[in-house]
Amino acid sequence: MSLALAEPSGRVWIPRIVSHAALIVLALLLAYLALRAPNFLDAQNLSAILRQSAPLAILACGLSVVVIGGGDDVVSGGIDLSLPAAAVLGAGIVSYQLSVAGSGLGAALALALPAVLAVGAVNALLVVGIGLTPLLATLATSVAVSGLTRLVTSNRRINVSNAGIDWIRDGSVAGIPASMALALIVFAALAFLVHRTRWGAHLQAVGASRAVATLTGLPTRGPVALSYLLAAGAAAIAAIAILARGSGSSPGSEEPLLLEMVLATFLGGAFSRRRTVTVWGALLGAVLVTALSTGFALLQVNIFWVSGIKGCLILLVLVAAALDERLRR
Repeated sequence: MSLALAEPSGRVWIPRIVSHAALIVLALLLAYLALRAPNFLDAQNLSAILRQSAPLAILACGLSVVVIGGGDDVVSGGIDLSLPAAAVLGAGIVSYQLSVAGSGLGAALALALPAVLAVGAVNALLVVGIGLTPLLATLATSVAVSGLTRLVTSNRRINVSNAGIDWIRDGSVAGIPASMALALIVFAALAFLVHRTRWGAHLQAVGASRAVATLTGLPTRGPVALSYLLAAGAAAIAAIAILARGSGSSPGSEEPLLLEMVLATFLGGAFSRRRTVTVWGALLGAVLVTALSTGFALLQVNIFWVSGIKGCLILLVLVAAALDERLRR
């Protein structure tokens, strides 16, 4: 009798372990880095992590809005893989205008912003207007935009020396690194739009179930299309943070950003009670992913091993989410 009672109670722990698997692995990795990586918990290093995580945090927050509107199924739900490429394109245009064309920062941003927003508009047209799968449509867009960036920058790194960019790199606001303050502004704006406006309520309803939203008469195409434009707007701001972090633009830097953006966004979903992607979870996920990268760098771990570990974490997050959903049925 005792065995018969023990079996159901034992099964209760299975969904909990599955749903928290990614967080458990992440906590173990961070604990290991805290113990082994030199100066990992120093205030100076923690400040550097916040500065380094700003571009990733902005991109992850933008991606979270697209996922919330399209659903968190990676294959058929909302996703925008072109955001890092769009941000690097914006960084390339600004750096070219500042360092090669001799333009001012305002004029450079005025040229970069429409270009990055155009990427979001194309994605919205492909996904909402034509009905292509977001994963494939934005992957194709990402490849095209990466090629355009190499064309704009002549496939070379362009260094930037500008007072405004330097302040975002080195300055602070009320003790918070300026680049992270920029990320927090983007986070606050997107969180407000998603959670405090009627448009955000419609977007969440569409993401939860497009069929139910259609039956209840809610608009479905407009909110999703706008989510791609908002994500592109976030990518435009991330371009500034990318320029500040690297003191210039480098073609090809979108590739590691893509891996980290996806990991941060879906890892952040593990912090949600319903295990869904959220804006604040994406922000937290970006900081933790950057902490991992910094810790591995302090330990001088080969960069290829670091990419492999991040790839395994993405797989773990996705598998845990799939098993968690199956166990809930």
